[in-house]
Amino acid sequence: MKLRNLLSSCVALALSSLATAGDLVAIKAGHVETVSHGCIQHAVILVEDGKIVTVGKDLPIERGIPIIEAPDLWIVPGFVDPYSRVGLDARGGSEFNPQIRAEAELFPRNEEFEETLETGVTTLGLYPPGSGGMPGQACAIRPVGATAQEMLIKSGSYLLFVFRSDARSKKMLKDAFEKADEYVEKEKKAREKWDKDQSKKKDDKKDEKKEEKKEEKKEGTAADFQDEVAQDKKDEKAEKTDAAKGYVPPEADEKIKPFLDLRANKLRMLVTLFGAADWLHFSQALGKEKIGYDLRIALTRDIDVYEVAKQIGEKKLRVVMEPEITTMAGTLRQRNLPAEFVAAGAKLVLLPRGDSPTALKNWPRNVGEIIAAGLDRDVALRAMTLEPAEMLGIAERVGSVDKDKDANLLFFNGDPFEPSSKLIAVMFEGRIVHGEVQQ
Repeated sequence: MKLRNLLSSCVALALSSLATAGDLVAIKAGHVETVSHGCIQHAVILVEDGKIVTVGKDLPIERGIPIIEAPDLWIVPGFVDPYSRVGLDARGGSEFNPQIRAEAELFPRNEEFEETLETGVTTLGLYPPGSGGMPGQACAIRPVGATAQEMLIKSGSYLLFVFRSDARSKKMLKDAFEKADEYVEKEKKAREKWDKDQSKKKDDKKDEKKEEKKEEKKEGTAADFQDEVAQDKKDEKAEKTDAAKGYVPPEADEKIKPFLDLRANKLRMLVTLFGAADWLHFSQALGKEKIGYDLRIALTRDIDVYEVAKQIGEKKLRVVMEPEITTMAGTLRQRNLPAEFVAAGAKLVLLPRGDSPTALKNWPRNVGEIIAAGLDRDVALRAMTLEPAEMLGIAERVGSVDKDKDANLLFFNGDPFEPSSKLIAVMFEGRIVHGEVQQ
C-alpha cells in the first residue's frame, strides 16, 4: 500500500509539472477505459489543444513531445452527471413552465463548480427548479468558464416533467399537445392564405408580362425571343426563391414551442416516475404521440417499479436512477433495480446520490456496490459517462476516450470501482486542474 501511494504521488507531481508544459502531450497508461471500444492496456493517448488526437496500444511517440508516464494507473473519461442542481439555488413549485431554461440561473463564479470538478465530474446537466409539473428545460455545461455562455455546451438538453399518476399531470400533458395541434392548424391556414395570395400576385404578374410580350413580338427577332424565354425561367426561379423567403409563420406561444420541438425530435423529455402506476398513467396520457423521452426513476426503499421493468425494457428506453439497493414492496427482499432494468433491455444512466462534494466523490464507490450485487461493470461505467452524454445530446464531445473528443480524463491508482482506489488527478480539456500530491 505504501508503494502504491508513493507511485501515486510521483505521477501526480509529474502531471502537475506537465499541466503548463504546452498544448501537446502524450499519456502512457497501464489501463485506459475508452467506454466506446473497451479497455486498452499499455495505451497511449495523444492530446493537443484540449482534444484527444488519437488513442491506441503501444503507439509510437515522436521525440520532443512531453510524456506523462502512468504505467500503474487507470484512466477513464470524465464523469457526466446529467441531473444536477450544483451551483443553482432557485426554488420552484409544481407549475407548467416548459419555456424556462436552467442556464438563466447560472452563476459562473460559484465555487461549487470547482469543487465538482475536483471529484471527477467534468460535465453537468443542470435542470430547472421544481417539485412537480414541468419546471422547464435542462442545459449541459462545463464547470469552468468566466461567463455563463463560456460554460454552456448545449441549451435545451431535455424538458423535465415530474409526473404523478393523478388527473393534473395527465391533463397537463394532454392540454399541451392539444394546444400544439391548435398552433399547427393555425399555421397551416396561415400558409394556405399566404400561398393563395402569392398565386394571385403571380397570375397578375403573368398577365402583365403577356401584354408586354404582345407589343415586343411585333418588332422583336428570333434571338430576342430566346432571350425572353431564358429571362422568364430566371424570373420564375427568382419568384420561387422570394416566395420561400417571404413566408413568416405565426409566432407560437412560448409554452407551446417545446412541444413542437418534441414532435420534431429537436428536444427530448425526461419524465420522473415514483412507481409502477406512474409509468402506466404516463403511457396512457402520452397516447400515440411519437416523441423521444427518458425515464428518471426516483428510487425509494420499497418502490414497486420493477413490476413494469419488462415493459420499459421492451421499448429500449433509457432509465436514470441512483446506484441504490432497494427492497421489494412489503418485504425485506433486496433488489438491484439498475441491473434488473438492464437485463430487461433498458439503457442505464446512473446518478450520484446527491449534489454535495461528498456524494460526488463517493459516486464510483456507490456504483461499485451495485456492480458487486450483479450489475455489469462495463454497463456501469458507460452509465456514468457515455450514456448520460448521449442523453444530454453532447456525445460527440464528451463521454468516452475517442479521437476529437474533449480530453477530460480521470487518473485512478486502481480500478475506479474498488473501495481502495483513489482519484489522484483530473485532466480537463487537456489541462491538469486537480491532482493529489502527498508530501
